[in-house]
Amino acid sequence: MEIDIKSYLEDRHLSIYLIAKKSGYGYTTLHKSFNKKQSSATSINIRDIDAIAKAQDLEMWKVLRELEMHYLK
Repeated sequence: MEIDIKSYLEDRHLSIYLIAKKSGYGYTTLHKSFNKKQSSATSINIRDIDAIAKAQDLEMWKVLRELEMHYLK
């Protein structure tokens, strides 16, 4: 199962820089995570979901639900 994280970020007008700034996570760490090819060995992790949620002032479960409902490939 793959998540189209780039489309999610574009749809919400989020940049990796903005997410890093608002979440407190490092830009380089997030950049590597959001730009890598996903496979069963390299999936979006809890830190990534937490960073996205913090950037939008949302709870993590709301971000997860949105990703599951609309951004699965």
